[in-house]
Amino acid sequence: MTKVAEGVVRAAAAIEEIRQGRMVVLTDHEDRENEGDLAMAAERVRPEDINFMATHGRGLICLTMMPDKVKQLGLRMMVTDNESPYNTAFTVSIEAREGVSTGISAADRSHTIRTAIDPASDARHVISPGHVFPLRAQTGGVLVRAGQTEGSVDLARLAGMLPAGVICEIMNEDGSMARHDDLRRFCEKHKLVQCSISDLVQYRLHHEPLVSLSASSRIEMTFEGQTRMAEFFVFSTPISQLEFLAIRLGTVTPEKSVLVRMHQGCMISDLFNLGGPSGKLQLDQSLRRIFSEGCGVLVYMQNQNDSLGTCFSQTFASSGKEAPSGDSSEAATGASAAHRDTNYGLGAQVLKYLNVGQMRLMTNSDQRFHGIRAYGLEVVERVPLG
Repeated sequence: MTKVAEGVVRAAAAIEEIRQGRMVVLTDHEDRENEGDLAMAAERVRPEDINFMATHGRGLICLTMMPDKVKQLGLRMMVTDNESPYNTAFTVSIEAREGVSTGISAADRSHTIRTAIDPASDARHVISPGHVFPLRAQTGGVLVRAGQTEGSVDLARLAGMLPAGVICEIMNEDGSMARHDDLRRFCEKHKLVQCSISDLVQYRLHHEPLVSLSASSRIEMTFEGQTRMAEFFVFSTPISQLEFLAIRLGTVTPEKSVLVRMHQGCMISDLFNLGGPSGKLQLDQSLRRIFSEGCGVLVYMQNQNDSLGTCFSQTFASSGKEAPSGDSSEAATGASAAHRDTNYGLGAQVLKYLNVGQMRLMTNSDQRFHGIRAYGLEVVERVPLG
């Protein structure tokens, strides 16, 4: 059995545990937080489950929900400028408006959770602050953001339940974070099934991929006097207006480190070389390197809603200002961290379709792509664009 198949089997086992109302241990990748969380479906949570998490998990007990439910409850985000390295999307803490005493007991917290996720509940049914800490999951789940927030919501949804989960980080008795062997022993001791975010990604890619190929063609392409055979692909996704145009040169295999450029498109800047260290210069430099080596992938991300007027505003808003020193495809867009998560998660699926594994990423940014290994990708080198 292949590693991918093994991951799909582990994810299926975890989904069945969740369907039965039990907990699982959900781990992320070592290139991210490198931790394990107790996770279960929120609609099945009982006081004894909260007590188990508090006693044996020892971490922060959180309620994970989809954005529409967070909006229905009228919850504000905890901060407006999220500086968390993993973009952890905490809202203000909550309590059930009725049916609780101090709010901190296992019974009170389970009641608050069940109240919050009730489809009929809205802002009238919860108050802030409280003793339950909601987290807003990204639409698209682990195929967009490879974190336990999205993983727990995906597990509940795939088990046929409301898309909401309860998670709690697992700590050792000495207060340190439980890793690798610690988590294995923890699962053996408490007879829990373990599943990784990578397993869930593989399961969902197998059963419900979020990126689909819209068109493709193979044609000779000439750039700066060089002519090479190139493959063109257009991808779309049902969860956003984002489209992807990908160009692939040469033979790309997962075992081979290959030049990759992920470019956030802005039509005016990219066409007319405007706006400081513009996209056009970086596009040209990327294509030049790919043509020189005869192998590589360039992915151009364009939002269908970005009209010429939007691109005009983006390009000329900083006119006369000092140009940013970083990567214009990331800095100039002003996209929120949540939107960047969406772009990276969907872009990772495009790269997997194109058979990319090890990347020599062409970028001027030093930003880490947390959790990218969950998609079977690895940045082995950063190639600056001068």
